[in-house]
Amino acid sequence: MMSNILGSKKLYRAPEEGRLKGVCAGLAHYFDVPVRLIRVMAVLSLFFGLFLFTLAAYITLVWVLDEAPASHFDEEQQKSPRQLLDQLAYQLGSGEQQLRQVERYVTSDTFSVQSRFGKL
Repeated sequence: MMSNILGSKKLYRAPEEGRLKGVCAGLAHYFDVPVRLIRVMAVLSLFFGLFLFTLAAYITLVWVLDEAPASHFDEEQQKSPRQLLDQLAYQLGSGEQQLRQVERYVTSDTFSVQSRFGKL
């Protein structure tokens, strides 16, 4: 489960991390995704029929969003790819253990007896 609920965060621009005005960097921090992903999505939307919408949204966000305070993103520690892979491996391992427990229960005699009594 996510530790930060989207409603408890505030959306900022991050000009010190951004290429143009920091809108993509701010969105990336807000949604906890890589900045490169947001930038690629923005560029692709420019080329695939959303040019005016993307441009208008970007300009609007430049004017509407406040700049992030200097120490705002310092507290967010960026995880290395290795840390992300370790976290994913842990989550997959725990999911596999839960699946094995469910499989063990469903294939057990207790489950078959209870389901037969339920059908009566």
